[in-house]
Amino acid sequence: MKATTANCGEDLVVRVLGDVDHHTSLGLREEIDRQMTAAAPRRLVLDLSGTEFMDSSGLGLILGRYRKAREAGCELVLLRPTPAILRILRLAGVDGMLTIRQEKGEES
Repeated sequence: MKATTANCGEDLVVRVLGDVDHHTSLGLREEIDRQMTAAAPRRLVLDLSGTEFMDSSGLGLILGRYRKAREAGCELVLLRPTPAILRILRLAGVDGMLTIRQEKGEES
């Protein structure tokens, strides 16, 4: 798993590449939290277009960042989740509580 971060105006964009599982989720969580503290963004965008696999640890990562973002007055947006990731979000029943954008400006 590899993640790149970029500050885009008031957005913190984290592009997640590779698998998010129990081996990678802790490091990713720490990096996202560090970047959120430093940048204090209005919106945290997790670009999941390069993520093919996610287990329950990945789901926990997303839900934890959702809670942390809300506490900070920040919006969490999941950008372009792959079909496999979108299926996991739907099966867990959290797709209705999260902002999911398939393309720029498009929500599902």
